[in-house]
Amino acid sequence: MLAFLRVRPSPLFGRGLDLDFPMLAGCLGLLGLGLVMITSASSEVAAALSGNPLYHMIRHLIYLVIGLGAAGVVLMIPMSFWQRYGWILLLAAIGLLVLVLIPGIGREVNGARRWIGFGAFNVQPSEIAKVFVVVYLAGYLVRRQEEVRESWMGFFKPFVVLLPMAGLLLLEPDFGATVVMMGSAMAMLFLGGVGMLRFGLMVALAVGAVFVLVQTQEYRLQRLITFTDPWADQYGSGYQLTQALIAFGRGEWFGVGLGNSIQKQFYLPEAHTDFVFSVLAEELGLVGSLATLALFVFVCVRGLYIGLWAEKAKQYFSAYVAYGLSFLWIGQFLINIGVNTGLLPTKGLTLPFLSYGGSSLVICCVSLAVLLRIEWEQRNVLGNEDIEFSEDDFVEPSQEVAHAR
Repeated sequence: MLAFLRVRPSPLFGRGLDLDFPMLAGCLGLLGLGLVMITSASSEVAAALSGNPLYHMIRHLIYLVIGLGAAGVVLMIPMSFWQRYGWILLLAAIGLLVLVLIPGIGREVNGARRWIGFGAFNVQPSEIAKVFVVVYLAGYLVRRQEEVRESWMGFFKPFVVLLPMAGLLLLEPDFGATVVMMGSAMAMLFLGGVGMLRFGLMVALAVGAVFVLVQTQEYRLQRLITFTDPWADQYGSGYQLTQALIAFGRGEWFGVGLGNSIQKQFYLPEAHTDFVFSVLAEELGLVGSLATLALFVFVCVRGLYIGLWAEKAKQYFSAYVAYGLSFLWIGQFLINIGVNTGLLPTKGLTLPFLSYGGSSLVICCVSLAVLLRIEWEQRNVLGNEDIEFSEDDFVEPSQEVAHAR
């Protein structure tokens, strides 16, 4: 397969390394910062559990290499491939979400069955499913554009697929992934031209569903109650949030210094996963936190602009994929930061590019590669419905001269 892809025009081969360097630099900056913060936030826990303070850093570095390798392969895959096989990817996503619920296949951690084990590594199907849903829905919006805009049936059809997948995620349970996936799908439908009446109904139903889900699960209701006043039970249900807030308070303007966090020393649970931003705020302070937020905003907005550029080039499938992937990042970013700062109830959801977690990191790298591919195809006018493309357009000047002779 790699040999087949090698001869096709791509951002990696043809005219040299031809990438959207602002987007690439922003994401690489986040990946580098994430590696540093994982090393710092996990050192105490890793030393106690494995005897090696760099245990989690080494694993994170392995996942990073895998993610960058996967991104290199994805960069060579045309967007037409994703559009053609979107329905197969959707079936694969559903299959993975079913497999993870089967005892003996899915691994249960802290009461949730969200991982499929492959030796020393775990794969989180929800991370893969979110991306595949975006790809499928983008293809649907292109095929059924008029139906989506003009009829109720075109609006409801995607939910025949989305609602069962949301149900499978809730069975794990993974409420955060469900919210992010459905939120991104709703945003894509809105950008696809769904009328305000239908969109308003969709929002109302989503809010009602969240209310019902919170009321029917005691632990979710308890998290909501704790969120309103975590200090009322700071050594019980509010412990994690209060420790995160203490980390923010200790950081002040410029932080206590890289590696000098106190909260990571067994005070703050999940310091290197869901609450890595709290450790970052403690060590780098308000200035470092705001700089990190600015970098996140840059890459998310850049992703949306890539979608806008593709849409202007009439590459509608690529545009919807770019929008969807950007909204996945935005959703996870807002929820994770909201949880860390006490603006949202506690929810286990990784911070894109920064948190420790193999599946999340690899999928972030793959998503970045897809966005870079979309930007490259748009800039080179590939996939435009009005323009035919041939590989002769990418022949090197020296090759053209030789051919003329």
